[in-house]
Amino acid sequence: MSTSTAARPPDQGRRERRLLIVLAINLVVVLGQVVGGVLASSVGLLADAAHNLTDVAAIGLALIAIRLTRRPPDRSRSFGYHRSTVLAAQANAAFLFAATAIIGYEAVVRLLHPHAVRGGIVVVVAVGALVANAGAAVLLFERPGRDLNMRAALWHMAADAAASAGVAVAGTVILVTGGLSWLDAVVSLAIAVLIGVQSFRLVRDAVDVLLESTPSGLPLDELVAAMLAVPGVEDVHDVHAWSLSSEVYALSAHVVLLGHPTLEQAQLVSEVMKAKMASTYGISHATLDLECETCISGNTPPCAMDNLVPTGLAEAAHRH
Repeated sequence: MSTSTAARPPDQGRRERRLLIVLAINLVVVLGQVVGGVLASSVGLLADAAHNLTDVAAIGLALIAIRLTRRPPDRSRSFGYHRSTVLAAQANAAFLFAATAIIGYEAVVRLLHPHAVRGGIVVVVAVGALVANAGAAVLLFERPGRDLNMRAALWHMAADAAASAGVAVAGTVILVTGGLSWLDAVVSLAIAVLIGVQSFRLVRDAVDVLLESTPSGLPLDELVAAMLAVPGVEDVHDVHAWSLSSEVYALSAHVVLLGHPTLEQAQLVSEVMKAKMASTYGISHATLDLECETCISGNTPPCAMDNLVPTGLAEAAHRH
């Protein structure tokens, strides 16, 4: 016997609206950074603009993924389209890696072939980008922030804010000292390292979901203990927990019930277990295979199945 609850995604409509605002912010920032980078001859601004350009594509992917999750399940995808957000997160991590490579390359070239940077323009454009990116990051911030798709978008914005802050500091130093133009490239390299580290973490988390690993925030031993504590449960085995997406958890398990409960009694125990798993551990889809207790005699099929079904079938079930 199996029981389950439908997996329901969070309010994706609200997320979609926030991403649209962030997309518009990024388009404005890219335009301002390209113009400022050319006028100031700043690789820091141009590198930051390249990173923001990848963000435009990344936010677009995040929007597409969210729209897919709102599609209802169908015969070919009975769980729906929750994994689309994970795929978008992987793609966004690839964009982040690309941005890291671009920033690193341009910074190395500038270190090898330095030239003057107009610090005043750099500071003005970088501070404007910092304010815009920080506002976008705040807009995308969520608690507890488990959704990989939104997390990828958030890290794009946070990395941009950090990059803009670094470029602003470098521009200020260059403006005040009248030299040290190499600092612009050094800051760009530091930003590239930061972005690369976060990209790796996103890829790792996305792979965990796609490999159906036990969710990192789910204490499986504690969950099994809570299931065993439900009245009427004798044993729990063959427990499998995985993620449909980074914030939609699923679980399947075999549950051995005490005695020989009626169908209604077994269903009640199942509902109690599902409610506890949903409220305490966030399991939005649970499939429980309910079993009656094993008979004392090792030669007797469980639950006197030989009285209910043909002998051959009962023996086969017992051997299994």
